[in-house]
Amino acid sequence: MFREELIFETHGEGDIIDLSPAVRDVVARSGVWDGQVSVFVKGSTAAITTIEFEPGVLADLRRALDVIAPKDAVYEHDRAWGDGNGRSHVRAALLGPSVTIPVQEGTLFSGTWQQVVLIELDIRSGRTRFVLCTVV
Repeated sequence: MFREELIFETHGEGDIIDLSPAVRDVVARSGVWDGQVSVFVKGSTAAITTIEFEPGVLADLRRALDVIAPKDAVYEHDRAWGDGNGRSHVRAALLGPSVTIPVQEGTLFSGTWQQVVLIELDIRSGRTRFVLCTVV
């Protein structure tokens, strides 16, 4: 097993960062030829998923999240805590904090247009995000 923590600075709600190059580098350093890599973001207002890292589909994803968990909805979390990020928690729970990707012949076994991404969902204007990659 090989584990490495990556650190990324986000620029606010809706920021999407392509993690694929960094994850490929971790897999290469791991020396694992065949296995899997788990990519996990620490925190309850960010998510990890795969998507084509292309402006149109990224805009589509942001719009879909606005429909599923709208900014102007009433969230019980906001009533309880007054921090206004109830939608951030809901969106993160729907997308999830991690993905597992097969490793084949020392590299990610992913589609040509399938990138691993970190999605910032918190309403704050930027965060430091810690992403743990575990290769087995």
